[in-house]
Amino acid sequence: MLDLKTFKSALEQLEEERKIPKEKILDAIEQAMAAAYKKDYGKKGQIVRAKFDLETGKTDFFKVKIVVDESIARVDSHKEDEEYSVKDEDERVLFNDEHHIMLEDAKKIKKDVEVNDEIIFPLESKDDYGRIAAQTAKQVIIQKIREAERTSIIDEYGTKEGEIVSGIVQKVERGNVYVDFNRATGILPAEEQIPGEFLERGQRVRAYLYSVEDTPRGINLRLSRTHPKFIEKLFSIEAPEIASGVVEIKAIAREAGSRSKIAVHSNDEHIDPVGSCVGQRGTRVNTVTGELGGEKIDIIPWIEDAKQFVSNALSPAKVISIKIDEQEHKATIEVAEDQLSLAIGKGGQNVRLAAKLTGWRIDIKSSGGEALSLETARDDAGASEKAVASTDGLLASSGAEGNQGEKLEVAEKTKKKVEKTEE
Repeated sequence: MLDLKTFKSALEQLEEERKIPKEKILDAIEQAMAAAYKKDYGKKGQIVRAKFDLETGKTDFFKVKIVVDESIARVDSHKEDEEYSVKDEDERVLFNDEHHIMLEDAKKIKKDVEVNDEIIFPLESKDDYGRIAAQTAKQVIIQKIREAERTSIIDEYGTKEGEIVSGIVQKVERGNVYVDFNRATGILPAEEQIPGEFLERGQRVRAYLYSVEDTPRGINLRLSRTHPKFIEKLFSIEAPEIASGVVEIKAIAREAGSRSKIAVHSNDEHIDPVGSCVGQRGTRVNTVTGELGGEKIDIIPWIEDAKQFVSNALSPAKVISIKIDEQEHKATIEVAEDQLSLAIGKGGQNVRLAAKLTGWRIDIKSSGGEALSLETARDDAGASEKAVASTDGLLASSGAEGNQGEKLEVAEKTKKKVEKTEE
C-alpha cells in the first residue's frame, strides 16, 4: 500500500533539491505505470495512458485511439497475401483497430470530433505486474527524471550565460579544472586559466560562463578566466555606475595575467567614467586586480576622436604629436626620446594592447627621429638597436565582443617573436 504522506514528502524533496517541478515527476510516474500496464496487459499498437490521483493514491488507465479517415488510413484487405503489397503505391498508414478509429465510428461517440483527435476509452485497473513490467517502469521513471533535471539545469544556467558564476574546485586533471556547482559541473580548460595561476581542490573560484552545453554525458558549463568579458563583469559588480549603464566599457584589450587596457565612457557628463572604475583610493580597481591575480589594468577614457583615443590608449606614455592615415587605418605617433621605451612597453606590450583597444595600426617614433621596433624591443630601456615600432600583423579585434581565441593566438605569436629576437 502506497504511503501518500511519505510519497508527497519525497516529491517535495526532489522538487527542492533537484529543482524538478512536482508535475514533471508525476508525469514520469504516470508514463512508467502506463508502460508497465502495456507490458503485461496491453495489445500490439495500443496506446495506454495512466492518471495518478495524488490525493487518493488511485491510478486509472485508459487506451487512446486516433481518429482517421480514408485519406489517412487504409484497410489492407490483402495483408494475408504475401505476394501482394500496396505499400509502395499507397503512402497512407495501415489501419490498426487498437490504434485507430474511423471518423464515422468516432462521431457516434463524440459528435464534434475531427480527424487526428483522440478518443479515450477506460481500461480495467490492475495492481499486479510482472518483474519485467516493474523493471520497465523503473527505467522509465529514472529516464524521465533525468530528462526533467537536465531541462531544469539548462533553464537555470542558460539565464546565467554571459555572467560570472562561483563554484568549488572539484578536481584538476591534465591541466583542466572541474568546478562543482552542486547540480552541474563546470569546465575551466587550461587555455582559459590565467597564466601562473594555480587552483587547488576545495578552493572557491569565480569565472565567466560563456557557454552551456547539453552533452550525452550531462550538462557542461564552459568557463573562462581569461575572457575580456570577465573583466567587464567584475567591474559591473564593483561599480554601480557600470551595472546601471551610466558608464559603459566600450573596448577591452587583454593579455591575461599580465596587463589589460579598458576604454570607458560616461553617458552622464557629471560622472567621471575613469573615477567610477578606480573608486575611492583605488578600492574598486584593486578588488578587480586582486581577483585577477595582480593583473595590471589601465583605464582610459573612450573618445570618439581617433587621434585623442589612440593617444590616450598609449598611456602611461605622453604623446607629442599624432598623424592619422584613414586610408591605411594607421596612426603614426611621436613621443619624447625618454618616453619611447615606455610607449612601446615591455616586449612591445603597451603598443600591442593599444592597437587591440583602438583597432588602429600604430607606428611610434621619438622626437629625435629614431624609432624602436617590436621585433628588436628589449626589456632594457637603453637598448641601442632601434627601428620602426609597427603593430602590422599584430592587430586583433579591440571590442569586448571580439574573438577570444584570435586574441590569445595573436598575443602568443607576438610574445614568441620578441623572445626569439632577444635570444
